[in-house]
Amino acid sequence: MMMDSQDDVKLFQSIGLSEQKAKETLKNKQVSNNLKLAIIEANKYGIITSEIGILLYQLASKIKNQIANKLSFLAKYIAEKKLDTTQRLDAGLDYLLNHIEGYVNVSAFEKECGIGIVISPEEIEREVEKVISTHKVEIIEKRYHFNIGPLMQHVRNTLKWADGKAVKNEFNVQMLDLLGPKCDSDLVPLPKPAKQAKAQKSGKEKGKSNVEPKGVTATNEKTDAQTISELMKTKVHFHKPGENYKTEGYIITPNTHKLLQEHLKITGGKVITRFPPEPNGILHIGHAKAININFGYAAAHDGICYLRYDDTNPEKEEEKFFIGIREMVEWLGYKPAKITHSSDYFQQLYEWAIVLIEKDLAYVCHQSSEEIKGFNPPPSPWRDRPISESLQLFHDMKDGLLEEGEATLRMKVTLEEGKQDPVAYRIKYVPHHRTGDKWCIYPTYDYTHCLCDSIENITHSLCTKEFQSRRSSYYWLCNALEIYCPVQWEYGRLNVCYTVVSKRKISKLIDEGIVSDWDDPRLFTLTALRRRGFPPDAINNFCAQMGVTGAQVIVDPAVLEASVRDFLNVTASRHMAVLEPLKVTISNFPHENSIKLTVPNFPNEPDKGQHEIVFDEIVYIEASDFKEKAEKDFRRLTPNQSVGLKHVGIVLTIKKIEKDNMGNIVNLIVTQESISETNKPKAFIHWVSNPILASIRLYERLFKHKNPEDSNEVPNGFLSDINPQSKKEIVGYIDASLARSAKVFEKFQFERIGFFSVDPDTTSEKLVFNRTVTLKEDAGKV
Repeated sequence: MMMDSQDDVKLFQSIGLSEQKAKETLKNKQVSNNLKLAIIEANKYGIITSEIGILLYQLASKIKNQIANKLSFLAKYIAEKKLDTTQRLDAGLDYLLNHIEGYVNVSAFEKECGIGIVISPEEIEREVEKVISTHKVEIIEKRYHFNIGPLMQHVRNTLKWADGKAVKNEFNVQMLDLLGPKCDSDLVPLPKPAKQAKAQKSGKEKGKSNVEPKGVTATNEKTDAQTISELMKTKVHFHKPGENYKTEGYIITPNTHKLLQEHLKITGGKVITRFPPEPNGILHIGHAKAININFGYAAAHDGICYLRYDDTNPEKEEEKFFIGIREMVEWLGYKPAKITHSSDYFQQLYEWAIVLIEKDLAYVCHQSSEEIKGFNPPPSPWRDRPISESLQLFHDMKDGLLEEGEATLRMKVTLEEGKQDPVAYRIKYVPHHRTGDKWCIYPTYDYTHCLCDSIENITHSLCTKEFQSRRSSYYWLCNALEIYCPVQWEYGRLNVCYTVVSKRKISKLIDEGIVSDWDDPRLFTLTALRRRGFPPDAINNFCAQMGVTGAQVIVDPAVLEASVRDFLNVTASRHMAVLEPLKVTISNFPHENSIKLTVPNFPNEPDKGQHEIVFDEIVYIEASDFKEKAEKDFRRLTPNQSVGLKHVGIVLTIKKIEKDNMGNIVNLIVTQESISETNKPKAFIHWVSNPILASIRLYERLFKHKNPEDSNEVPNGFLSDINPQSKKEIVGYIDASLARSAKVFEKFQFERIGFFSVDPDTTSEKLVFNRTVTLKEDAGKV
């Protein structure tokens, strides 16, 4: 009896329950019997992931006796990921309770559960916009203290099957659109009555649940972590080095513990991760998340991280990509413990392929790439060929005796998605960037990745969610070769709206002359973001705020720009520049010559440095700071209204307006007076005197629609969606001190305008600035 009980504990642990929760579950005979039946049924349809495990547990706990005969039916839908949320499972249970008949009307059942229904981002955007608009006055009054919980629930009720995280993200974006970044008052918590706080505490304790299975990290797509270190130390809970076997889904063999002990002797228990990009393109914002997770997790746990180039496809690899990838990793602030290449291990990989063939776990196949495409290709007629024959043919492949496409080496394993016998080696008569003509067979990702992780004693193989379907082959291959097996953890990709990041599509934009190169500031490659002026720390902090979750994260660029704006607000020194200059002549300028004024780089922090500016009888102001006929709320310079000049302590009053023959204003004649108790201006404006000319590049979104790659949203393709006003170049006036000190990539705040970065196009004759972001989130939008 004891043995049976222990077996049940292990069975429940296999779906993600902790040992304590598994033992608690066994105390409830009804729930434990239900759960065992649900697991048996679900196992028929593939590996039970932690997400499926949670739903199976909820099914076992919630199902009523009246519909107990439908447990297998529901478990099948869960295993097939049709009932993929608690909401859909509850709908299914309710439907069956209301239709207790001999058979299930599958069509009606699926309709009731919303199976197959996908709520588009546009539907969510419209509904959120509608709800926020209804409460706009109250939201503006209370700002970020406004409780948006009921509004989110309203949207969830209206769009019944909308993804909750997508709804929350859209609220975050639209609240940011409406209110701008949080200010100090938004960060001060509102006082709560003592009784209310106590009641809330007891309510939380009462509702606390231990259902979450072991190995699952409960993180939303946006967290309150402000840095990667904070995120990795407090929000992410992976296994400890050497405790791989405690992870959900990890395969344990008779050799596992011996291999783990050997692994620990080599590593000393140190966390070892790796960032493994393909050197065939430039890194983009999605890669920034991967870099931060891999390097950040290692750093947070006193470990190390390798930069490993996955250079197994010689056709597409170029030296500039190797260099560019390393530069961007280092730009984000990370130093690889070692730079390695998959090609470093080609000989070992080849020898292991021979071992697989000798174990009858791999075979040489002659099906073409077209024949084995997709998820349901015909079985290979060569799967059961003699081992000796496959060995000879594999040697022939290596020795260049077969043509490209004539043969591949395939592994005898089925992936989670049902795809059978993935290719391990293919023939390519292309010289390799590092190994030259030594090899004409090259390993695939499915074969290479896990083996390189094993060779390098990686403790945590962190990758994006699409590689979850390769996890079975990852574990199978390491165990088949009886070598150390790391743990693969998946997280959701990070995607940004209003852009494309695929290498092919960016190349098309370059070829069509729409963007200048991979570092065009309108793109979201990391080189482009650097050129535009996005600080690496701001990008890292943005990645931290997105969290580590299995859900794909799709964010508006405004969220990233808000992180950039927050960072630059405390790091970029203030200078004055005028983008639309209007000449102003001070008729009673009291000095014979121009005078120099000393102003702080940061007005509220004078100890952070200062610079000199020139003040003369002719100054230039923004054309928008003067109106000949002003609206009611216009607070700047008009014929009937004075205005103050920043940093000077004087008030300007219009004396005369000079115009050219076309009626355009070319000069304002003004008088100056000192500021006094009786002469206080309603506003202060920025200005420049004796200016230096600079080229100012103003950027907006490259695409007009959120999803330029969506054929429903943009039926004529992404090239038809280009925003013609995405780049504008003007001549601006800047103060001379800025011109003297500006260095390439240095960032500044142009007072009252925005944040700008010095572009690499800058020369001794021409100063070029890129607008990084505006001061307010809604400024400069299409």
